[in-house]
Amino acid sequence: MRHRLAGRHLNRRPDQRKALYRGLIRDVLLHERIQTTEAKAKEVRGMVERIITYGKKGGLHHRRLALAKVPDKGAISKVFDDLSQRYSERPGGYTRVLKLGQRTGDGAPMAILELV
Repeated sequence: MRHRLAGRHLNRRPDQRKALYRGLIRDVLLHERIQTTEAKAKEVRGMVERIITYGKKGGLHHRRLALAKVPDKGAISKVFDDLSQRYSERPGGYTRVLKLGQRTGDGAPMAILELV
């Protein structure tokens, strides 16, 4: 039974899954748009929004929380300097998932995860 088990496993061990999430979050924050599978996009969406919320709150504590999730100072400084100003009036919903169709190789549903 799956009682109270949240999140997707994505056929990976927990350490590999954590590394995958960190890479995807970093790419979304730096490039503001990535193409990935639909399951990965939906899983990472909430994590990206939480880091942008940390940027809006500002302060050293929230910067360290963000760096704990994504240890890339360039991406985090972009969040705290640029993205926090862009989304200062927006009360959430910073990302969008656009479905693209199926990948030709294996038929996996693809999606674009982008910042609004």
